[in-house]
Amino acid sequence: MKHNFGAGPCVLPQEVFKQAAQAVLDFNDTGLSILEISHRAPEFVAVMDEAISLVKELLHVPAGYSVLFLQGGASMQFAMVPYNLLPEGKKASYLDTGVWSKKAIAEAKLFGEVAVVASSKDQNYTYIPKEFTVDNDSVYLHFTSNNTIFGTEFTNYPKTNVPLVCDMSSDIFSREINVADFDLIYAGAQKNIGPAGATVVIVKDELLGKTGRAIPSMMDYQKHIEAESMYNTPPVFSVFVSMLNLRWLKSKGGVAEIAKENVAKAKALYDEIDRNPLFKGTTAKEDRSNMSVCFVMENPELEKPFLKYAEEKGCIGIKGHRSVGGFRASLYNALPITSVHVLVDAMQEFAEKHA
Repeated sequence: MKHNFGAGPCVLPQEVFKQAAQAVLDFNDTGLSILEISHRAPEFVAVMDEAISLVKELLHVPAGYSVLFLQGGASMQFAMVPYNLLPEGKKASYLDTGVWSKKAIAEAKLFGEVAVVASSKDQNYTYIPKEFTVDNDSVYLHFTSNNTIFGTEFTNYPKTNVPLVCDMSSDIFSREINVADFDLIYAGAQKNIGPAGATVVIVKDELLGKTGRAIPSMMDYQKHIEAESMYNTPPVFSVFVSMLNLRWLKSKGGVAEIAKENVAKAKALYDEIDRNPLFKGTTAKEDRSNMSVCFVMENPELEKPFLKYAEEKGCIGIKGHRSVGGFRASLYNALPITSVHVLVDAMQEFAEKHA
């Protein structure tokens, strides 16, 4: 059996795979595959409607917000956010906590002034900045809630007097949030939502239409809202599987219940990292991510042998990002705690052999 700790595209529930596989052959007894059905067909319009409805239900999205399923991944949102929110001559504030926030900052600079109000670059992004000030004349504050490469996560979200924008790609639906605290949330699907290809955007409607610039239709949130995420052909299969996965999450008891499982999984692995003399964590303990557990070995020469040993035990995808090395175990919603126990057992067994 394989235990998929990959950072994304990542593990999804087996029942979702089975339902998706059947739909590839015959979608809802239409005699057509989900891969070939028209996105304008009533059967798929119902899929899109349900997917949007489930996002709203599971996250308790309040009135006055729109939910979109778009394309281009979070990387497209790095540009869409300032394109739609940052007027020329105005300023946006950003927190720099890793690779993805750096890319978001670079894109925003194409549209207006960017103030980097805090950064953890000085310690290779191994902590979350706590003390910073956001100027009241900023149009918004942008941050990345979970940093997959470095293994840090915001335990408490920033409190500001300006609109709050969050890249929540790798921990959306993993814990409860108050959507009303945010003005725009975006997330690539390929972590806790579904397969790669779709991007969820939750945006406060009153935020839009204030830049004074002409925005190309495909980059304009308002156009996508008016078209109900159907301005052009949407990523049909990704939206469909996302809907199935959100159904699964609802059947599990929703975000509140999955959050308990995620805390238990992370605790089991961090406890072993802290207990086992061969391993050590790489991030500040108070900023440790429940989704992206990053660690190294005290003796770097043992890293390749341990990676091989873990893979022999069925633990796939734990090699750390190429920019930081070591190991990274992604504990997304669909990964069962039994898989974490397998990895912990492998760490203990390896330590016994190399004590």
